[in-house]
Order: sequence, then C-alpha cells, then structure tokens
Amino acid sequence: MIDKFIWNKVLLSATLFGLITACSSGYQVKGSTGLGKPITEDQLQAWNIDVNGAGVGLPVGSGSVAAGEVVFQQQCASCHGAQGQGGVANRLVGGGGLNTASPIKTVGSYWPYATTIFDYTRRAMPHNAPQSLSNDQVYAVTAYILYLNQIVPKDSVMNAQTLPLVKMPNRNGFIPIER
Repeated sequence: MIDKFIWNKVLLSATLFGLITACSSGYQVKGSTGLGKPITEDQLQAWNIDVNGAGVGLPVGSGSVAAGEVVFQQQCASCHGAQGQGGVANRLVGGGGLNTASPIKTVGSYWPYATTIFDYTRRAMPHNAPQSLSNDQVYAVTAYILYLNQIVPKDSVMNAQTLPLVKMPNRNGFIPIER
C-alpha cells in the first residue's frame, strides 16, 4: 500500500511534469483555451527542488531551533497555532498512536523522514507565499517543529548533514515499495 501523502506527491509531480512538458514544447492540449505561454528552463529549474528521505537534494544552509521559533511565530503560527497545535491549518505536534480508530497524523506521529519536512516547507509554505523562505529559515523552522515534537533537543542545528540523521518516531511504519 502506498502512503497517501507520497501518492499525492507523485500524482502532483506527474501532472506538473505533463503540463510543463506540453507548455514548454509549444503543444496545445486539445480543447484548451490556448492561455498561458511556454516556460523557460530557468523557470522550470526554480521548481526542481525536491529532497528525498535520505536527504539527497538538501541545499546549503543551516538553522537552529531558536531561530526557527522566531520564523515560526512570524510565518506559521497564524495557521498552525503558536505551538503547532493546529488552527486553520493542520496540527503539527503530538498525535499519539496511529493504531487507533481515529489516528491524528502529525509530524511527530506520522512523518517517516525529517528531510521531507524540509522539502514540504520549502516548496509549499507559507501557504500564501510558497518558496518565499530562505534555506536557512526552512532549516530553522524544521528544527523548531522537530523540537516541538520532542524529537531533537533545544540546542539543535539542522543542515544538509544533520537533518538526514534525525530518526523520526514512525520511520519504520511504512511499507517499502518494491521496485
């Protein structure tokens, strides 16, 4: 069984790839309005920022838990709550066991890799301005979210070397995909 989050990411990537390929080649989709214009290679590369579970793709930069708290309060708390407890957006902290009738999936209870927190945050947050945070800010917010979930200590600094070493509580809770 493929995890729903991973499957949604695969579908979104495939859809974007198809649309980008169609638009950049000048191909007009049958029945389309002809709106838009082909994108440049530079525009395409701006979205080629994926990071995998092992940390391949992590950029240069670093961020501490303390710096992450500042960025989180400025950029994230209005949606996720001051302590990641949830608000208009999903809860990020806690969650408890997943083997219940109504599991609460959070960073602390569900996510298998710390590196994918960085990937998602850099790519999609804040919701009103995706990709507006610097790499240092994303490392810092990631460190802070991990700290709120009691996964790393308060003096932690995350970067391309330290983040892949973080062992998430649900790391072994997923079934590997056979290839």
